[in-house]
Amino acid sequence: MLAEVVNVLVVEDEPLVMMSLEEALEEGGFTVVQAANGEEAIRLLERSPGDFRAVLTDVNLGRDSLTGWDVARRARELKPHCPVVYVTANPATEWTAYGVPGSLLVAKPFVPAQLITAVSQLLTAGNGVPGPAAAP
Repeated sequence: MLAEVVNVLVVEDEPLVMMSLEEALEEGGFTVVQAANGEEAIRLLERSPGDFRAVLTDVNLGRDSLTGWDVARRARELKPHCPVVYVTANPATEWTAYGVPGSLLVAKPFVPAQLITAVSQLLTAGNGVPGPAAAP
């Protein structure tokens, strides 16, 4: 029996951080599709929203890019129950104002297990919880 492929769209503008995110998620059994900025992420989502089981996005995606908040909102417009995990070094106060309902936030620096747990938790829950929830 073949294992289900779980594609996670990972949005990160820093190549070294992207490598770390990809490695952590792949070790957890996920398949990563990379986007280097918000615009690229939204193009991927609009082209095939059903291809992604979850979105993991940095909040700050460079000066000239959409933010992770923007990416998550568009993902939810296209796929209302899409699990969203934010990673950021910023204070969590912005998350309560801008984060999509039922999302999780993982603070940088993080350990790989936090990412795997956050994505797995949202996939298992089926998402749709009302409001941001603290990541483990």
